[in-house]
Amino acid sequence: MINDYRFWRIAGQLLALFLTVIVVVILWVNLNRNLQQLGIQFGFDFLNQQASFDIGETQINYKPTDTYSRALWVGLINSLRVAIAGIFLTTIVGISAGIARLSDNWLVRNVTMVYVEIFRNTPLLLQLLFWYFAVFLSFPKTENKISLWGLIKLSQNGLEIPWLTLSPEFSALLLGLTFYTGAFIAEIVRGGIQSVSQGQWEAGRSLGLKPGLIMRLVIFPQALRVIIPPLTSQYLNLTKNSSLAIAIGYPDIYFVASTTFNQTGRAVEVILLIMVTYLILSLSISLVMNLFNRTVQIKER
Repeated sequence: MINDYRFWRIAGQLLALFLTVIVVVILWVNLNRNLQQLGIQFGFDFLNQQASFDIGETQINYKPTDTYSRALWVGLINSLRVAIAGIFLTTIVGISAGIARLSDNWLVRNVTMVYVEIFRNTPLLLQLLFWYFAVFLSFPKTENKISLWGLIKLSQNGLEIPWLTLSPEFSALLLGLTFYTGAFIAEIVRGGIQSVSQGQWEAGRSLGLKPGLIMRLVIFPQALRVIIPPLTSQYLNLTKNSSLAIAIGYPDIYFVASTTFNQTGRAVEVILLIMVTYLILSLSISLVMNLFNRTVQIKER
């Protein structure tokens, strides 16, 4: 048994679990002792208290007389809103830019390269501030709004589209996350496409397929096996990076939780709530992407 590697693998996992439990217990005991010395009782009863603060952008009914739990729900919905829209848009931008990086057209290839290098190598926070202060707040006031083809209207109040209105805070955050993450996804897509052997291109040409069809039907489906694992990491980064919304005043879950902490002084409880929230979001994204990854892998008979 001692020479069986499976025994040592299981024993190592049990030992790691045991040590983790010990560390958690020690931290919990120290936390309770410190809170008692400060005269603070650990608990989440404060969630039922009146929030007494306003939230500038809500997707569900909310007023300052509602509870902290209601306010946190508003923040969570706002976070999900930007994360889902961001993942959708950054996928389009990233795939388009990744394919364009391999274009035979010199101008398209180099313009895309400049985009990737600039957005990958500047801090996301700086980009968010640029989109908010230099772009959206520089638009004219509402009465002098800019109209694009009569469909999109731009002003300091944000983007107006026939079926919805987007605030400048949401728009700046969404565009910042989209173009920043899209630059990383572009390189992932480029690397995935280049991992497919040149013989696949030659096989497609021998069948008389045009380059666009070869990419869509032959190359890209094979490249997905290489693209999806790092793509999952970028989706997770986008979701967690959305917490930078506090810098431009978008009321996401982190923004609302920070206000809750400042008013209640319940630092530990609020931090735990934020950690659990982002953990659940990350695990959900990973689960969906892992299921998708299985569908594109080669099935051995």
